[in-house]
Amino acid sequence: MAKPQRVSETPAAAFLKAHGVHYTEHVYEYVEHGGAQHGAEVLGLDPYTVVKTLVMQDERRSPLIVLMHGNRTVSTKNLARQIGAKSVEPCTPETANRHSGYLVGGTSPFGTRKKMPVHIERSILELPRIYINGGRRGYLVGIAPEACVRLLDAKPVDCALVT
Repeated sequence: MAKPQRVSETPAAAFLKAHGVHYTEHVYEYVEHGGAQHGAEVLGLDPYTVVKTLVMQDERRSPLIVLMHGNRTVSTKNLARQIGAKSVEPCTPETANRHSGYLVGGTSPFGTRKKMPVHIERSILELPRIYINGGRRGYLVGIAPEACVRLLDAKPVDCALVT
């Protein structure tokens, strides 16, 4: 059996440690445009439990983070309505990198460069454990979903679309 790989500490891992959050590390070979589905498949996880960190922006170009199941997409129309915005759209990869301090594909909601409002798909909070990016491509951390609410003040929303 292969020895689990260790990842040098990322800002996200440092953030979780500083806040006393127990997490497990899950390393896999990153594939460009593979997304959460690829990570789930390689690690043998249910893609519903692998949570994507999406950097989006409202009509004023104010950034926000949306946490969504790996096998769902965001209804930007429903999200905008629930957060009181006229519209919401994904940021360009360059803009997302600038706001978060992470490369797209390795974006974690923890330890971001800029503090942004975080919105979490409500059904994620019903899961006992989630796997979310740990701040590097090919690196997920397993945590209790309540940590997102407690540490990020993530607001529950209903905006998932089945992909």
